[in-house]
Amino acid sequence: MNRPISDTEQRQPTYVVGRQVVAENCVGVVIAIPDPIAGELERWRASFGDPMAAIVPPHITLVTTTPASDWVSTIEHVREVAATQRPFTVTLKSTGTFRPLTPVVFINVTEGFDECVDLHGRLQAGPLERELDYPYHPHVTVAHDVSEANMDSAEIQLDDFEASFTVRTMGLYEHDVTGVWKLREELTFGQNPADGKEAEAGT
Repeated sequence: MNRPISDTEQRQPTYVVGRQVVAENCVGVVIAIPDPIAGELERWRASFGDPMAAIVPPHITLVTTTPASDWVSTIEHVREVAATQRPFTVTLKSTGTFRPLTPVVFINVTEGFDECVDLHGRLQAGPLERELDYPYHPHVTVAHDVSEANMDSAEIQLDDFEASFTVRTMGLYEHDVTGVWKLREELTFGQNPADGKEAEAGT
């Protein structure tokens, strides 16, 4: 059932927006990577000297940092998208990089790539519509803004990485000017946002 998450709940993860502080409240939507896959990727990221490994849990971003001018409409919009989405499988396999544009090495999303792109397109609309700096490309970051040698190492050492899991939920996050994400709702796919019941097919 979709419900607000209390700040006091121990299972609440937090995320930091890159390495910068933002000037206004924003929204993000992510798919969390489950354990034990997440734990393995976190250890790898730390091994490459990335200090964000201890702060940013492994995830696939669906909506990147987007200003939230109308929070009520935003929540309703994200709930509606979740209600029409069915669970799907994600396979993470091998590595890629955004270098030289941005200093990032990542694990590829192979199976589930199209579903993530479709979800992104439906989410980044309405109250969350905005022009992005780069085309959307689902991935899981394993090294960001570390030395070239360590990024090379990440790209090579994780080239044979492969893991799969089923995606049944996505997290709606808010962050304030401190730059720390806080989970507002974990939304279950295929459920009516009003009562938590499974949505009718095609609605």
